[in-house]
Amino acid sequence: METLKKTCLYDSHVALGARMSPFGGFVMPISYTDIIAEHNAVRGHCGMFDVSHMGEIYVSGPEAGKLVSRIFTNDISGMQPGKILYGMMLYPEGGVVDDLLVYRMPGPSSYMLVVNASNIDKDAGWIRSAAGGMDVLVEDRSESYGQIALQGPDAEKVAASVLGMDLSGLAFYTFTETGAGDERIIASRTGYTGEDGFEFYASPAVIRRLWVSLLSAGVTPCGLGCRDTLRFEAGLPLYGHELGPDISPLEAGLGMFVKTDGHDFIGKAAYEALKAAGPARRLVGIELVEKAVPRAGYPVEAGGETVGEVTTGYISISTGKSVCMAFVRTPCSAPGTEVGIRIRKRTFPGKVCRKIFYDKRYKK
Repeated sequence: METLKKTCLYDSHVALGARMSPFGGFVMPISYTDIIAEHNAVRGHCGMFDVSHMGEIYVSGPEAGKLVSRIFTNDISGMQPGKILYGMMLYPEGGVVDDLLVYRMPGPSSYMLVVNASNIDKDAGWIRSAAGGMDVLVEDRSESYGQIALQGPDAEKVAASVLGMDLSGLAFYTFTETGAGDERIIASRTGYTGEDGFEFYASPAVIRRLWVSLLSAGVTPCGLGCRDTLRFEAGLPLYGHELGPDISPLEAGLGMFVKTDGHDFIGKAAYEALKAAGPARRLVGIELVEKAVPRAGYPVEAGGETVGEVTTGYISISTGKSVCMAFVRTPCSAPGTEVGIRIRKRTFPGKVCRKIFYDKRYKK
């Protein structure tokens, strides 16, 4: 039986009465009070998440850039310290090893790769195997970091008033560093909720202090339950649902994060071949006519046959609509196409729509 890990904030979650559950090899808070209340706190004000389960893998050395470019679908050429890029690592066959953020760290050649919790060991091994004989150092520093995500329209004000951090000048997908040694904090502005917000990476001791400060100031602690409802409404993928070893970024609608011009990477040939042939399925949004919950795994039907499968679905908390993301056969992927979701013994009618159900409010 797998031994579940605990984040540096585990004791606080238990003390707050959080509902805990396994996730990505960790025992994590799903909710503290109510998923709807936590979701609305982020949409209307701000909330904070323990995301210390995420992995941080450093790649450094003379050929660090060469290695990152080899494994990463986005183009890091010309990337300056303080910048962040989103992209994926691909298998040679074109499926996704993981989706991740690449931070260009200060120094001559250093990168921090932020990966999904369930993939830390796999990703570290994959990166090392891709390094071959390159002059690089690959370090899994995940145990050295805790991480808090502060998300919501008031996140900037809260960071200033509670944490004493003026992050108003921090652009979208950039980061800054404060402190030194064990007190060093990396503050970035990316987000996974569709709202403005920040991520704070620091030692477990520092993260515990930041968490207590925010909690004492009345910031709402939020669990992974509403993190999923928030990211889903914003059309953001979750590995294992909208991405995976058998899913191409092209099928998932993430081709904008795959740069093939003048950039060679593992899986490029398979990606280009699929692009030339056209994928047999695509990820779409679907809105149902009636109120129902289209859960992951439910079949999508059209013309009396199964044409796809739901990846994530909810009654959207922000809009009240019954919506889902699903992979469907390409001929059924055009907006307005009439489809149905099979929920137990009944098929609920709906239509294909854009897979962003809530307009993002990032500060760019």
